Amino acid sequence: MPKPLVLTSPRFKDGDIIPIAYTGEGEDLSPPLHWENMPAGTKSLALIVEDPDAPDPKNPQMTWCHWILYNIPPSAQRLPEGANPDVLPPGTLQGQNDWHRVGYGGPMPPIGRHRYFFRLYALDTVLPDLRRPTRKELLAAMEDHILGQAELIGLYEKVHHRGAEWGAAGKPY
Repeated sequence: MPKPLVLTSPRFKDGDIIPIAYTGEGEDLSPPLHWENMPAGTKSLALIVEDPDAPDPKNPQMTWCHWILYNIPPSAQRLPEGANPDVLPPGTLQGQNDWHRVGYGGPMPPIGRHRYFFRLYALDTVLPDLRRPTRKELLAAMEDHILGQAELIGLYEKVHHRGAEWGAAGKPY
């Protein structure tokens, strides 16, 4: 029986605190990620990073998307720290996060300790260029193409509380 797809980071373990360098309070770098046990028939990978606890874990109202990558080639086994278009595996495309921009946006929740889900999907196809898809658009395009899925959960609570940015700016982190 094949082993399940696994997603890890050398910087934090599943269920641990995300180091500040990978947050909006730090350098806002994407953390390094590694995966293994790709399902047979995998033609591409997709990664979605999201926070289901926005804006307040005691009263979540939305899932906030931090990063979208798709068409990651199956030959890639990792993403480096601070992955940007210059170092992403060839062919990898990005979607639009909930700040309406492409690229990684690290955690910086307005209140409480949030969970950040790094979800890696193995797909049986290479998706067409979806032109900066949102999380919802990518999930719809991946439907019926998912061969396997892995998840890494990191936690983060702001170190320096700056007040109610969410209410004031109208945007959670």
